[in-house]
Amino acid sequence: MDIKIIDISRELLSDTPYPGDPAASVSVFSAISRGDSCNMAEIRTTLHNGTHADAPLHFVQTGKSITQLPLEAFIGECQVIEVPEGRITGEYVNKYFPRTQKRILIKGNGKAFFDKTGAEEAAFLGISLIGTDGDSIGEIGGNEIGPHRAFMDENIAILERLDLSGVKPGKYILVAQPLKIQGVEASPVRACLLDGYIFWSKS
Repeated sequence: MDIKIIDISRELLSDTPYPGDPAASVSVFSAISRGDSCNMAEIRTTLHNGTHADAPLHFVQTGKSITQLPLEAFIGECQVIEVPEGRITGEYVNKYFPRTQKRILIKGNGKAFFDKTGAEEAAFLGISLIGTDGDSIGEIGGNEIGPHRAFMDENIAILERLDLSGVKPGKYILVAQPLKIQGVEASPVRACLLDGYIFWSKS
């Protein structure tokens, strides 16, 4: 069977950081070219640079950390929906959002965001994950806390900074596990969509 793998992650080092956050950087501390036995590097970054997952702990002091969210939220069928740039309201969610999908990815040219009512209505749908190609699920410079809290109070995982530019709206299999970092509020992810017929078997 043919399965197409679509990388929807942004490259960490070249991606523009969230306003006010430091850019990611890499330093090499062992190099074969300098006579060392191997190449080794270390990375310095916030957990919110590039394509990443937010856990409730990001905005909820007693919320779940990234390792406390179930991996099932980040793996499975999802639906990519295209929305206009600008505010996603509760009215828009009620009119256009799918009703039976557990994972929804928002394609809005990086410029769509939820207001509090939109996030509350989306969370009410019973989803386990919401993703966006924007810098944030909420409005940068506006109300970011309200939309984040609406999802996080329901333990809904959030993916931000996806690259959906080459993705058509429709259903896919999402694979976007966060790193296993104990006690933190977020993690970089390598997010991919699988497009094609997939038959899961235990044999």
